[in-house]
Amino acid sequence: MNILVCIKQVPDTKIIKVNPKTNTLDRSSAPAILNPYDAHAVEEAVRLKEKHGGKVIVLSMGPPQAANAIRKCVEIGADEGYLISDRKFAGADTLATSYALFKAIEKLEKEQGVDLVLCGKHAIDGDTGQVGPGIARRMGIPPLTNVISIEEADTEKKKIQVNRKIEDGHEVIESTLPCLLTVEKEINEVAYSPLPNMMRAARYKPTVWTVEDLDDVDMKQLGLKGSPTIVGRMWPPEKSSGAEMVEGSAEDKVKRVVSVLLEKPEMFAAKGGEKA
Repeated sequence: MNILVCIKQVPDTKIIKVNPKTNTLDRSSAPAILNPYDAHAVEEAVRLKEKHGGKVIVLSMGPPQAANAIRKCVEIGADEGYLISDRKFAGADTLATSYALFKAIEKLEKEQGVDLVLCGKHAIDGDTGQVGPGIARRMGIPPLTNVISIEEADTEKKKIQVNRKIEDGHEVIESTLPCLLTVEKEINEVAYSPLPNMMRAARYKPTVWTVEDLDDVDMKQLGLKGSPTIVGRMWPPEKSSGAEMVEGSAEDKVKRVVSVLLEKPEMFAAKGGEKA
């Protein structure tokens, strides 16, 4: 079973700048890590490989330094890593990102076959959860989202059964292979990497593709030009003012809170100005 995992390098902190001209995140302004949800996707892919054989391939789109996120995946247990990196990809929204990744997956399908695609539930910088389903739509395969466990994978019958979150509980569904899964953190615990994996990851160099390495690419669907999402303005949330840290015993804290509420009844007024 050849399993492909789409991963992303994301900012490690909330301290990140915004490019005032393009209204996009300046990813060079903060430390970067492997997207946490993607780490769980890679871990699950490695576990499936151990059960069914095959290999784990990771794919990412980003600047050259995104190779560090791919090395982290190799440390977890991935076999191969591919990075599509080109200025023509810059500024892509979820639609343009899913298209670029799809073109790379097309190439990998032709070269070595892909039986299953895994993605994290969402990236912590964008929090949209749209890229995975977007890839599935372009590939013409079923997207199974919010997966918390893989109940069964039958490579001979080309079927997979998963347990996924829904708004009012869980559901167990079955799909044909190939398909695409987006996974929750609950699906597993990312294991500590063994020393051989760490040593291999330290010297691993992923294969890097530019736009010219991909086949039949519609340039109008890449980067900012291929992104219909328009961001009028981005800014960090304003810090609250007037906050007070209450010290003392539980009784002292309760008295102080009650005192503040009595002094400022508007703090607990209901909509329309009426007190709750």
